[in-house]
Amino acid sequence: MPPHPSSRVQKAREVLAGRLREIRKDAGISGRELAVRCGWSESKSSRIENAKTPPSDTDIRAWCRACAAGDQVQDLIAANRQSAEAHVEWKRLQRTGLRRLQESAGHLYLHTKTFRVYVSDVIPGFLQTPGYASALLSSIADFRGTPDDVTEAVAARIRRNEVLKMGGRRFSFVLEESVLRYRLCTAETMAAQLGHLLGVMDLQNVAVGIVPFSEQRAVWPMPTFTIFDDSRVHADTLDAASTLTQPSQVELYTRAFEGLSQGAARGAAARSLIADAVASLG
Repeated sequence: MPPHPSSRVQKAREVLAGRLREIRKDAGISGRELAVRCGWSESKSSRIENAKTPPSDTDIRAWCRACAAGDQVQDLIAANRQSAEAHVEWKRLQRTGLRRLQESAGHLYLHTKTFRVYVSDVIPGFLQTPGYASALLSSIADFRGTPDDVTEAVAARIRRNEVLKMGGRRFSFVLEESVLRYRLCTAETMAAQLGHLLGVMDLQNVAVGIVPFSEQRAVWPMPTFTIFDDSRVHADTLDAASTLTQPSQVELYTRAFEGLSQGAARGAAARSLIADAVASLG
């Protein structure tokens, strides 16, 4: 049974409280001195450090100012705002079916200008054909035992992907070569999917890089993630979906994306890898 939401919230508060406590200790001041510098009671410092009272953004700014740790303010405020619900089990997300999950990100997609997507397992959702999406979502529904609304979920995904053709947005994809080879559908469906991928590469606002099996890597393969502008990351694991908004987290994934991009084949070389994958289908 997953932990109750209140326990996740408390855990998030305890992590933040621990970070604030370490900042105070690194500054070499007592809880009393911190309270004096912040202009509040010593008991308030204690309540915050012991996760009894959640700090406000103003409290965090005052705390960091008192400890000469202004460079940590934005990270801590983001952590404070980042709900424990940011790490949500797929079972809970998908318990009413897959269609609503496809539609839930629509607002975010419409307001993002730059998308950076890394995948090591399947064709990115943005680039999927209806046939490929249907096979993939059917597999997910069977594995997780969710309500069977695959047809509606596929339609919602394809509608959502219209953002790819809207003006003022740029998309950068980095795929592992394995993504071209994994057989999640029939050979005919996979051939159509790879053909669609070749067509998408002609779009002016889309850049596709493929990391070949033979490439000596600077960064190891890792789970799929998407960076939205420079403010948000969605990172997926088998059991959960995480939304990361702390500047240090976004910067970490941005560096990972840049490192993975360095070894990616592009242009004619990328097209050759896709053509080889099509040929292997027989």
